[in-house]
Amino acid sequence: MKLYLRFMQVDEQFMQRCIQLAELGRGRVEPNPLVGAVIVHQNKIIGEGYHQKYGEAHAEVNAINSVVDQSLLQDATIYVSLEPCSHFGKTPPCSDLIIQSGIKQVVIGAKDPNPQVNGSGIEKLKEAGLEVITNVLEDECIFQNRRFYTYYYKKRPFVFLKWAQTENGFVDDNGKQSWISAAEVKPIVHEWRNQNQAILVGKTTVERDNPALTVREFSGQNPIRVIIDPECELSGNLKVLDGAVETIILNQKRESSEDKIKYIKLENLGVADILKKLYEMEIQSVMVEGGSYTLSQFIQEELWDEAKVIVAPSEISNGTKAPVIDITPLSIETIVNNQIYHYLHT
Repeated sequence: MKLYLRFMQVDEQFMQRCIQLAELGRGRVEPNPLVGAVIVHQNKIIGEGYHQKYGEAHAEVNAINSVVDQSLLQDATIYVSLEPCSHFGKTPPCSDLIIQSGIKQVVIGAKDPNPQVNGSGIEKLKEAGLEVITNVLEDECIFQNRRFYTYYYKKRPFVFLKWAQTENGFVDDNGKQSWISAAEVKPIVHEWRNQNQAILVGKTTVERDNPALTVREFSGQNPIRVIIDPECELSGNLKVLDGAVETIILNQKRESSEDKIKYIKLENLGVADILKKLYEMEIQSVMVEGGSYTLSQFIQEELWDEAKVIVAPSEISNGTKAPVIDITPLSIETIVNNQIYHYLHT
């Protein structure tokens, strides 16, 4: 039993390193999952890799290629935070490469929920005679890729809610645009945008704030902009209509496409209908940033997964009431004099 526990601790140590490496790809690999890989020989790391960018080499490929003395692979163990793929996509199957490399043992964090894999990578490795150990730090590996898992298991995008409010619970000053959170929080918000495939707001937010909904103060990709505009009333020199970023206008009037702006007609614009359409468009995650009514709809329908609420110490006499999440926050972080409440919906 003591020997077993020791090996478990060693496996968890190297899997934790896989998770750390995988995180380096966040905001660059989507819609692919975050994956890290570590190659160990005689309890020493001889190779590391992670999936760096969508369409490029996977973690296992980068880890194997990083090993200077390839002859050591025959006595090495590869640790991977997610099951190696077994199908041809933009790259060849990683399970085939592992088999060809001569590696005899594979330790996996979590099974890949993608139907194209979903255990077939593990089976292929076993059929080739490799020893396969699974479910090492499984919960941590799944949590890291919670957007990816939500998309495949719940058949909808992962929903991330964000808003800023005053201490007395308003999101604006008497219905007018007002900058509530501290300037130091802005790059953090842009990082959150970068972590999600799409960003969604309602028509009123666009009219009132004229937001760009892009990543400007954080290095990364802009999310797809999704605007709810039932009657197609938005027009003019609005930033969301500048054609600089792929933009989807969900409405009940027209279906058309011009430059990077796509008008998609839906009979119903309820939260469930919107998420169903985004799922069909293979959008794995969406950040809902406003306004208060739109955010509240997701909360009321219980169709959300994570939320971050910025609370500033200021107070406003009157305005639009902030949405309410009636559960205990997972954590509270202080940035300057602002507090960021982090919620997980289970």
